[in-house]
Amino acid sequence: MATFMNEATSDSAITVKSKTKAKAAKKTQQVSREKPQASREKLDSVRHHIGSRVIGQQRLVEGMLVCLLSDGHLLVEGLPGLAKTTAVKALSEAIEGDFHRVQFTPDLLPSDLVGTDIYRHEKGAFEFRPGPLFHNILLADEINRAPAKVQSALLEAMAERQITVGHTSYPLPDVFMVLGTQNPIEQEGTYHLPEAQLDRFLMQVRAEHPSHDEELQILELDNNRQKISQQAPDTVLSQAELLAMRAAATELYLDPKLYGYIVDLVQATRNPAGYSEDLRRWIRYGASPRASISLGRCARALAWMRGDTYVSPEHIQRVAPEILRHRILLTFEAEAEGITTDDFIEQLLGLVAIP
Repeated sequence: MATFMNEATSDSAITVKSKTKAKAAKKTQQVSREKPQASREKLDSVRHHIGSRVIGQQRLVEGMLVCLLSDGHLLVEGLPGLAKTTAVKALSEAIEGDFHRVQFTPDLLPSDLVGTDIYRHEKGAFEFRPGPLFHNILLADEINRAPAKVQSALLEAMAERQITVGHTSYPLPDVFMVLGTQNPIEQEGTYHLPEAQLDRFLMQVRAEHPSHDEELQILELDNNRQKISQQAPDTVLSQAELLAMRAAATELYLDPKLYGYIVDLVQATRNPAGYSEDLRRWIRYGASPRASISLGRCARALAWMRGDTYVSPEHIQRVAPEILRHRILLTFEAEAEGITTDDFIEQLLGLVAIP
C-alpha cells in the first residue's frame, strides 16, 4: 500500500509548490543564458550517473531523457530483472525533486495515489493530505495490476497535470513525470491499460536482455556494489536547468517538409493501402494526431541532446518506434502471421518517402 507524504497539509503543500514554481521560473531566465554546450554537459552527467547504475539498455536511457526533455511520460515494458526500476531510481537521483515508487496491486485505491481528506479534531475541519502523485517523479511499478478506478485517477494526473478530490482540484508540479513499468508475458491478475491512457504516454520503451559482454559487466558491477557503497551523483540537475533545456529544445529548427513527413507517417498508420497491401491487412487502428505531436517534440529533444542544430529525418525515424508501438492496434490476421507492431513500423518507415 502506498504511503503518503509525512506531516503534509493542503495549505502547506500548495504553498511549498507555489514557492518552488516561483523560484524555478526566476532561475530559468538565468540558466537559459548559459551556453547550450554547458547545458548538454549537465544532461550528459545525468546519463553518466544512470550508466553507473545500469549496464546497457541504451534505448531505455535515451527514452527517459527524451521524455524528460519533452515533458512527457514513459511506459517501460520488459521482463523482470532487466533494471527497469533501477534505471528510474538512478534518474531520480540525478535530478532535483521528489521521487516516489508505488507498487500497483489489484487492491490499490485511488486515494492511495491522489491523497485524501483527513479530519483534524483539534481544528474541527477536514484537511487534505497529498498522496504520491504530488512528487516530481512517480514510478508506477507494474502499472497494469491496478483496477480501472486507479487508472482513471492516474489518467487525470497525466493528462491535466492536476488531481481532484471531492469538489477541489489541486495542481501538480511543473516538473512531473510518470514512469510506468509492466511485464509483457504475465497476464494473471492484470488489467489491460485503457487506450486513452496508453495514448497519454509519450513513449513506450522495451527493455531488452543484455548481451554476453554486458552481462559480464553486470556481474562485475554487482560485486563492486557489495564492496563499496553507491555514491551520490557529483552534480544534480536543477528544475530550473531542466526547464531551460526544454525551452532550448523547442527552439530547434524543424523544416516544414519534415512536418509533412511526420504527418505522412502517422496518416500511413491509418490508411496504409497506398503503400502496401500487407500493411493494409495488418492494421486495425492507426495512431492519433497526438502521435504527430509526439514525433515533433521527441525528434527535437533527441536532436538537441545530440548537439545538432536542426531536426533531420534520422531523428524522426529513431524515435518513431517508441512513439507509435503503443498507439496502433494490429488485426487478428497480423497476429496469426506472427507480425508485431515493431515489424509493422519497420516496414512503414521503409515505405514512406523521405523529403
